[in-house]
Amino acid sequence: MTVASPASPSRLVAIPRLMAGGRWRVEAMRSISEPCFLWFTKGQGRITISGVTRGYTAHNAIYIPAGVMHGFEAGPQVFGAALFFGRDTDIVLPKTPLHLRIREVHAQQEVNILLDAIQREIESDTPAHDRATRHYIGLLGVWLERQARKADPDSPRPDATRRLVARYTALLERNFRTGMGVADFATALGVTPTHLTRCCNSACGRPASALLQDRRIFEARKLLTETRMPVGRIAEQLGFNSPAYFTRAFHHLTGKSPSSFRRGA
Repeated sequence: MTVASPASPSRLVAIPRLMAGGRWRVEAMRSISEPCFLWFTKGQGRITISGVTRGYTAHNAIYIPAGVMHGFEAGPQVFGAALFFGRDTDIVLPKTPLHLRIREVHAQQEVNILLDAIQREIESDTPAHDRATRHYIGLLGVWLERQARKADPDSPRPDATRRLVARYTALLERNFRTGMGVADFATALGVTPTHLTRCCNSACGRPASALLQDRRIFEARKLLTETRMPVGRIAEQLGFNSPAYFTRAFHHLTGKSPSSFRRGA
């Protein structure tokens, strides 16, 4: 008999704290294994989701499903909160990413009140606080659904360029460890490498190769900081042809060798 593993707990984290250990933890292309909600209360920057870059500012609400590649700028003047829903959550949430510009003051107040309540219950040791947390998060899911419905008439429909880039980033996320290059991804998508790169440049200002390398190097930095895996083994796991090529690629993107990055982490 197989026993299902319990869902991981929800967490609410101040956006500045996400950068503990380096801004690369939020700025590099990556995905996480649980849905995430970002609520920006101050500052501005750019966020890339599924290969499409948009600007964000205060009172922007962003929902990112599990497994969707993303990264965002988070300078010292950016404040807000990130809610991680936990793996295998059964809360009803959107199926696709959302970027909502919340202009109505009462809607801004609603989400602030919900996040405050979620934080209070997460930190509480009173009876049934875990159940209360879940119910408040469920209300946040309702809030997201309603705000997305209001925004529908203003939301631009994805064009062919953005659809292709979204397919590329989804395929990249599944296969970035395999050693596939841009030409291999383009073939799998039924387009030429030149067309794929042109579409990526149009959607996010970066070529397809930069998205791929950024994703691989993010994973390398995680392995270097969170494990004792030898550099050569990391290179092999991420599909680099040799440790020397991995070291050159890592240095080109970070300005450090893998070993010196690990020492300074």
